[in-house]
Amino acid sequence: MSKKNRNDNDQGVEQETPFLSHLVELRDRLLRIVGLVLVLTVALMAVANDLYYYFSLPLQGYLPEGAKMLAIGVISPVFTPFKLALIAAFFLSVPYVLHQLWSFIAPGLYQHEKKLARPLLISSIILFYLGMAFAYYVVFPLVFEFTSNFASEGVDYRPDIASYLDFAIKLFFAFGVAFEVPIATIMLILAGVTTPESLSEKRPYIIVGTFVIGMLLTPPDIISQTLLALPMWLLFEVGVIFGRILKRKREETAAAEDEETEQEEAPLSSEEMEAEMEAELERAIAEEESLKNNNETDSEDNDTDRRT
Repeated sequence: MSKKNRNDNDQGVEQETPFLSHLVELRDRLLRIVGLVLVLTVALMAVANDLYYYFSLPLQGYLPEGAKMLAIGVISPVFTPFKLALIAAFFLSVPYVLHQLWSFIAPGLYQHEKKLARPLLISSIILFYLGMAFAYYVVFPLVFEFTSNFASEGVDYRPDIASYLDFAIKLFFAFGVAFEVPIATIMLILAGVTTPESLSEKRPYIIVGTFVIGMLLTPPDIISQTLLALPMWLLFEVGVIFGRILKRKREETAAAEDEETEQEEAPLSSEEMEAEMEAELERAIAEEESLKNNNETDSEDNDTDRRT
């Protein structure tokens, strides 16, 4: 095998080794995430029935007096609380999941990107939970009150526990993702994909888009659609405001750095050059006088030694 072929093989091995190490690291982090979700699921299974009771309180307050929810499926009384425990374990582990993803991505980022990404990551976690809380405490009561009052006479309004779980999880996910709109807006502005001015000009289309998204992500009722679209629009406005502020700060920082670089690289004026030359001449004269004095002192010392 020639030397060239050996070098090519060595480079191929060096490129393959980091790739495999990244895959191993990704696998380890995914296993940690799965392990945490399983541990939380087992822990929540012990209180799954109580968890489902508190989870269904927004609906039970609007059931007819003396009515209870139904379990239509054969294994619904067992499977539905287990499903809720599994989903709740995943939602509770979201900060840990994002932390693992951040730890995997962070080594490949620049320092200024890390400073920007860390607060955005924390804000995204907080906004996700705020979206879920908004759905539970604001949207659910309004939707179930409207639904119970809208039911026709002779209709026994007692929803199935599995249907309620699917409905609630869908809304949780929809509002959790919808509350990430400010983060997405800020990232688009800072990445240079768009500008605050351009987004402001497209506001009418964005408002229509929020209602379309609300229609797609929520059940087919006007209340949940509107309650999702309005916060998305307001959060979009918040993202535009903060994006404009952060963009202005970045531009000011970049301008200050460019100004410092220009000052360092700018050529000296004639007066500055003359002053620098005079300073160099004075330093040279002072060094020459110092050498002369040292030579005279050495000569005197030598004469003294000879006389002695």
